Amino acid sequence: MTEPVFILGGHQTDFAKAWSRQGQDLSDMMREATLGALEAARLDASAVQSIHVGNAFGELQRQQAHLGAMVAQVVPELWGVPAMRHEGACASSSLGVLAAMAEIEAGRYDCVLVLGAEEFKNLPGNQASQNQNAAAWQGREGFDCTYMWPAAFGRVAQEYERRYGLDRRHLNRIAEINYTNARRNPLAQTRQWQFDVLSFTDDDEANPVIEPGTRRQDCGQITDGACAVLLASGRFVREQGLDAAALPRIAGWGHRNAGLRLLDKFERSQGQPYVFPHLRRTLEDAWRRAGVAGVEAMDGVETHDCFTTTEYVAIDHLGLTPPGQSWQAVEDGSIAPGGRCPVNMSGGLIGCGHPVGATGTRMLFDAARQVTNQAGDCQIEGAERIQTLNIGGSCATVVSFVVARGG
Repeated sequence: MTEPVFILGGHQTDFAKAWSRQGQDLSDMMREATLGALEAARLDASAVQSIHVGNAFGELQRQQAHLGAMVAQVVPELWGVPAMRHEGACASSSLGVLAAMAEIEAGRYDCVLVLGAEEFKNLPGNQASQNQNAAAWQGREGFDCTYMWPAAFGRVAQEYERRYGLDRRHLNRIAEINYTNARRNPLAQTRQWQFDVLSFTDDDEANPVIEPGTRRQDCGQITDGACAVLLASGRFVREQGLDAAALPRIAGWGHRNAGLRLLDKFERSQGQPYVFPHLRRTLEDAWRRAGVAGVEAMDGVETHDCFTTTEYVAIDHLGLTPPGQSWQAVEDGSIAPGGRCPVNMSGGLIGCGHPVGATGTRMLFDAARQVTNQAGDCQIEGAERIQTLNIGGSCATVVSFVVARGG
């Protein structure tokens, strides 16, 4: 990366809000996030030279596509600014960030808005869940189920069990950590949720099985929400008289894809150290571009935990433990607040919420707040470098960013 890409500011909506219950919709959350990001960055809309929108299911949930043009519709000051939409399932807005970075690095634009947004609460939960099945290979995944994604990531748990052994106590502990972290996050969907002593056990009433390998507390949330960030070049920072040393920047990135079908990924990785080798390479690419050796250079991680199994995968692929031994980092407290690499201080997708198209920008925004000591009660003391890991589908699209302080 020759041209630094700085994060000037951002805004996340309240992930506990169900917008349709207040007569609002996807367009309203996009407006709030855009205006909030401009205010946080202390910029006029005229500074924005390009716009990228991440959204996965607008057509299915709202029968609304063409969301690049929605930004100018709801923020008329951005009328005429070039815009486009990106879809990569849960990694949609991370793809928007990558596109914005490429524009900045190429010298095409100097200040770019990236906005992720998703609305789910306007439809019944079962229907919203079914709509998300579009991120799988329809009719060809090769296993029967009622709920596709709980079943798919239940299969991931079963694959870890087959290859390495898996104790469900460690998945329950991941859920407990993330829900506890979310209580300190004023924008988290579950910040006021209550649990009892059996909630994080395999008790069939307190924590029922959803699909084989997946219980209720293993699952991320169905969430409404948006998050926007403003990215800028070093030239823009200098022209605005900003202190580059005080700003968060994207120091490294990785992006790789595999095919849609989950079982094909398992088959391809047989006999290899990692269940998802392309995920591991994505992380290694981010470290290489950031000029660091590995996860030991990170002060924390914001990772995809659409299910506890996804975070379990992230732990060993990050190198916090040897392959297949993620339980060690759960058991010894490495991933908990105050541990050697706290994971999902925001609460993650399980605790903070998972408005699919907004999750990538939300992770990046939280990483930026961490390295500038603006994360409030979620702050990791002295954090200077945070990594994100965002996946789409069954690890079909994988994006990682390393966020550091200073240029």
